[in-house]
Amino acid sequence: MAIGTEPARFLGYEIVVHNDDTKHDRHGHRCINGQIGLKMPMSVVRAKCKPYLRRGKPAALLARAHDSDFRIVARYQAEFRGVAEYYQLAYNRHRLGLLRWIMERSLTKTLGHKNKISVTKVWNRYRATWHTPAGPRRGLQVTVGRGARKRPLVARWGGVSLARRTTRVVLKDDLPAIWRKRPAELINRLRTGRCELCHAYADVETHHIRRLRDLENGSRAEQPDWAKLMASRRRKTLIVCRDCHDGIHNGLPARQALRNAALESDVR
Repeated sequence: MAIGTEPARFLGYEIVVHNDDTKHDRHGHRCINGQIGLKMPMSVVRAKCKPYLRRGKPAALLARAHDSDFRIVARYQAEFRGVAEYYQLAYNRHRLGLLRWIMERSLTKTLGHKNKISVTKVWNRYRATWHTPAGPRRGLQVTVGRGARKRPLVARWGGVSLARRTTRVVLKDDLPAIWRKRPAELINRLRTGRCELCHAYADVETHHIRRLRDLENGSRAEQPDWAKLMASRRRKTLIVCRDCHDGIHNGLPARQALRNAALESDVR
């Protein structure tokens, strides 16, 4: 296959190479040949339209008629915005106008079926105009009040621009500033190579728990030393040697406690 004859599919986009001798810049030079473009496949538009069609026409989604008007409008808007935002780098993004029209008809029919009114009455009831950075936009709006102390919940259909967005991204290979600071406390504790339970210098490991409240002892039995130490420090990690780590999991006393017991027996 020759380069530029067929688009390449990647992450839902079609990657094409432009070739048009009729496109010129202000100096009269050909400006588009060899340029890489991102294109939205029409198969994606048809696939996205299919759930809202019945016998080739926009239809109400009866499965959503049990939801509130607010939830219905919010769900339609979220679904359309998700597709529009994903393909914001496509130069043929305007083709989503077909999906927007079909979804709008399906939305009004769903609201009409739920409230037992016509599509025209749906528009008369929920038509609204609001301001956006791109100017005023008109569509459907459902408002749910929440009392005097809280802002009302607002769900809107419309206002999503399909104009192509040119996003310039600056690549920065520098590491985040957080990595330039001192190492984390856990790393310093590991580097010391000293067991926090028996205080011996050895190859250390990390014993960790999910939650501090797991250390709480519901019975009257006395907590083990390692649990007391973690609870007093309010830490979910404990740096221990291998012997102490095995003792924690097997319910055995720490190595230092065994040494102290042995010394006491020798003194006696």
